[in-house]
Amino acid sequence: KNIPGIGPSKAKEILNYREQNHGFNSIDDLMRIKGFGKKTFEKLKEHFTI
Repeated sequence: KNIPGIGPSKAKEILNYREQNHGFNSIDDLMRIKGFGKKTFEKLKEHFTI
């Protein structure tokens, strides 16, 4: 699924985080990803489900 504002490098960061941490425990885990700060999180969180 394509998400506005998430390019190939950011998608790779998300997948790497998921693999290294055996998934996500909450949507807030996205903010632990490099370059995924509060502004980005607030703008895009509606596109993610855990």
